[in-house]
Amino acid sequence: MTRTLISSGSSFEAEIGYSRAVVQDNWVFVSGTTGFDYSNMTIDDDIVTQTEQCLKNIAAALSQAGASLSDVVRVTYVVPDASEFAACWPVLRQYFGEIRPAAMMISAGLADPRMKIEIEVTAVRSKL
Repeated sequence: MTRTLISSGSSFEAEIGYSRAVVQDNWVFVSGTTGFDYSNMTIDDDIVTQTEQCLKNIAAALSQAGASLSDVVRVTYVVPDASEFAACWPVLRQYFGEIRPAAMMISAGLADPRMKIEIEVTAVRSKL
């Protein structure tokens, strides 16, 4: 059994003590990922823009793990204001419309009030 830790370079990973993703054999577990642009640690105020950035961040972590969004089998969305979630649907459909992973949305507070969505995924690498 092999275990690989993936980092995005986010300061949160070192401060809190977690990895952006963990690869265990053919499984890839991507931590809850927000809409921060990790290259400059900025975040847009718009939930739709944050959703797009979350998915770009997740795709980058999956790529480092030898996987892609098409390998995602489960996704969890956390949104502080549930009434804003429908605005994200077009972006989510763009990324997951053909993949159609099992999904769940939770309405709960996030660590930083600027965060409007957090997305966590589990993937199974199709190629080892």
